Amino acid sequence: MAVWLSAHEAMIRLGCFLTVLAAMALWERIAPRRALALPRSTRWFSNLGLMVLGSLAARLLVPVAATGVALFAAREGSGLFNQVAMPGWVALVVSVVVLDAAIYLQHLMFHAVPILWRLHLVHHADVDFDTTTGVRFHPVEILLSLLIKCAVILLLGPPAAAVILFEVLLNATALFNHGNVRLPRALDRRLRWLVVTPDMHRVHHSVHSDETNSNFGFNLPWWDRLCGTYRDQPRAGHPGMIIGLHAPRDPRLVARLSGVLRLPFLRSGAGYAINQRD
Repeated sequence: MAVWLSAHEAMIRLGCFLTVLAAMALWERIAPRRALALPRSTRWFSNLGLMVLGSLAARLLVPVAATGVALFAAREGSGLFNQVAMPGWVALVVSVVVLDAAIYLQHLMFHAVPILWRLHLVHHADVDFDTTTGVRFHPVEILLSLLIKCAVILLLGPPAAAVILFEVLLNATALFNHGNVRLPRALDRRLRWLVVTPDMHRVHHSVHSDETNSNFGFNLPWWDRLCGTYRDQPRAGHPGMIIGLHAPRDPRLVARLSGVLRLPFLRSGAGYAINQRD
């Protein structure tokens, strides 16, 4: 089963991604949370273009995907779960939870280390917030994230099925929690105990640095609550909050693909610290 999943991983992930993307795009049309500042077509071309470039770079420069690393660890008997006997379903669940915790810590690191923030600010420089913001990452950040993930998998030794499940969940929830969609307030408050909701994660994309440095979770919401980085609402409310960074805000830099690719190498990205305050 693990070998079959690995062989068909790309099709499984692509099918799930396109299904969720189409569903979120339709939801954003029917029930948008906020009015967009820039044309959707320009931003979608850039955001999805970044994802395609990052995926191609990862395939070319890191030929072994995360699932392949899990299969290698299983063959070699390396990693925690390959040393400790436990039921398969327990290993599956615990692996997904631990991998999600690792993504939370990685996200913190990309905010805390200035040279990493230069890469990650591409994600935050989007002046709008919709489902494609969830895949808006510089190709170099995508490569670094993949290497970090592979290192965690080698140490953990999760089942290959858990890695594929985690990747599918992470992609789906990133599209969901970046959605420009309305949810009833009561439903949102209940859901955010189980999954990061759009209203919860939108706070993280505020122009105010104290709000940017909150709600780091992508999938599971528990890490923000446990680590003290949870913020319930933005100070200006969701319709009135300003999305993005103080600078840059020029559409030629933050919305066009050619400009977005250059963002990490501009001087305006320097000097960021996670404890910075406006």
